[in-house]
Amino acid sequence: MITTRIRSSLRARRCTRTMRRMTLGATEPMYRDCVALASAHYENFPTAAWWLPREVRQAVAAVYAFARQADDIADESTLPAEERKRMLDAWEVLLRRSAAEELPHPVFAPLGEAIRRFRLDVEELARLLVAFRMDLDTHAYASERELMFYCRHSAAPIGRTLLSIAGIEDPRLVAASDALCAGLQLVNFWQDIAEDLARGRCYLPASWLEPHGITPEALIRGGAKSEKLAVVWPQAFAYAAARLDEGRLLLSARPRWLRMLAAGAIAGGFRVLGKLKRRTDLKDRARLRAHDRLAVGWAVAKAAWR
Repeated sequence: MITTRIRSSLRARRCTRTMRRMTLGATEPMYRDCVALASAHYENFPTAAWWLPREVRQAVAAVYAFARQADDIADESTLPAEERKRMLDAWEVLLRRSAAEELPHPVFAPLGEAIRRFRLDVEELARLLVAFRMDLDTHAYASERELMFYCRHSAAPIGRTLLSIAGIEDPRLVAASDALCAGLQLVNFWQDIAEDLARGRCYLPASWLEPHGITPEALIRGGAKSEKLAVVWPQAFAYAAARLDEGRLLLSARPRWLRMLAAGAIAGGFRVLGKLKRRTDLKDRARLRAHDRLAVGWAVAKAAWR
């Protein structure tokens, strides 16, 4: 009887694996494309990390591909803003359709599968598109509150989606995730200050600039000048670092892969922030060298064995 049960159990497991391969088969090449896109993009070191469980890695890559391409639509400077808005509207229609039906689309086929498998909140993903639309209409922010409202839409949905994939609803971890994502977004803003000003966007709040006789509009007109912004950077760096620190609560989270992602993001964010503090030309991007990546990898490894 025991032998029969073991054989039945093994047959059931083989059947489950076969069904899973059949389910993934149609979208497998599209998942690979999404993973390749996530792996290739500089800003997202741990996004498509090889050590993530396969289904998690594919889902994360699908979400990233959706967000990355929407961001590219918003930044496509050769098209009028109204045309880009219409394209983002169409992107949202496809997002909502993908949750309910299988679409033959290189992004929305794997994304829709991830949404259905992990029961992801489509409204959170739609928040990303709100941020991209804001980039077309909003060119400056009056206060930290306005800036964090933007981050709640541009960055926090990614973290909340990861928590959903992990099956986490703890409000404390949600708040930590929002803070960490905001910190990473801010680090990216400070890194790309010259490029963003050239596009007519200033993410440094007016409440930080005006005490020093600077306005967002003046920065946008004049471009990024190190001597003008030198008085603002300490506050900007400290604010981003504080948000990264608030994300440390995730280092005690389960499953293991989630705290490993958090550890990599925090370590990478602080490494980039440190390089930004030392740069003299605001057009220079902070590149993580081999020793930086080794330090980030060590942080990830330590998180794995907490």
